[in-house]
Amino acid sequence: MLTRISDLYQLIEKQSKPKIIAVAAAQDDHALDAVYKAWKKNIIIPVLVGDKEEILRLAKDNGYDFSTVEIIDEKNIKKAVEIAVDLVRTKKADILMKGNVQTADLLRGVLNEEKGLKTSSLLSHFSIFDVPNYHKVLGITDVAMNIAPSLKEKIAIINNAVSCMNALGIAKPKVAVLGAVESVNDKMQATIDAAVLSKMAQRKQIANCIIDGPLALDNALSAESAHHKGIVSDVAGDADILLVPDIEAGNILYKILGFTGSELAAVILGAKAPIVLTSRADSESAKLNSILLAAVISGM
Repeated sequence: MLTRISDLYQLIEKQSKPKIIAVAAAQDDHALDAVYKAWKKNIIIPVLVGDKEEILRLAKDNGYDFSTVEIIDEKNIKKAVEIAVDLVRTKKADILMKGNVQTADLLRGVLNEEKGLKTSSLLSHFSIFDVPNYHKVLGITDVAMNIAPSLKEKIAIINNAVSCMNALGIAKPKVAVLGAVESVNDKMQATIDAAVLSKMAQRKQIANCIIDGPLALDNALSAESAHHKGIVSDVAGDADILLVPDIEAGNILYKILGFTGSELAAVILGAKAPIVLTSRADSESAKLNSILLAAVISGM
């Protein structure tokens, strides 16, 4: 079971062989750095799709030897995305990774009705953090994909996150639905949604998890804080997953935790395969961790 991000290495050792990762528009030094390190750790086998001349130049400049790695030469970024997505769709690769391509262009390929990786699930961003002074890995969703999710979308986001946690060995994760206050307020939609989600989990309409909310962030992470507020909850102070109310709140929380020095890993869930879509601002360890997380949950 995952208790720290470093435990991902133990989980990957249980897999029979490395996962294949298709990198779309791989002529990106940040992506190549993470891919090279993961390859050398025998976590993945890369297939680099993009401008071969530029890929090899970047590799040479950084001291990476990709001479035994498959490189598919395609200078047109849109076509490079199509090729990388098709490798995953046809099960010739297990993971898709963003290279030197705009996120919108990558997702356009992923969501293509005929040749993409679309499923009945909603795409959502999921990250896990090693937060200083917190006693276990903390999942956060959705900080990058869904702007102002509806109740229906929040259910899908929770289901994606819970499935990921299940794949990491956490059988019944505790989900804290965050709000600014701990009580239902009819003027604050996030608190109403939280109450509905909690009741739905109680009635088994959302499976394999325990949900409580609304909870403020301090109550979700601190049992002492919850006690002072008189909150009696199986989730308060022991949350595995934080469901944020919208993308602004999530993005701020994500970046604050990054500034604390927390180790993190992040993936896009809900497609036919995990998608590694890191920011250029993410640390090198975050990019490597994200590849590792995708490899562990691939095929879940």
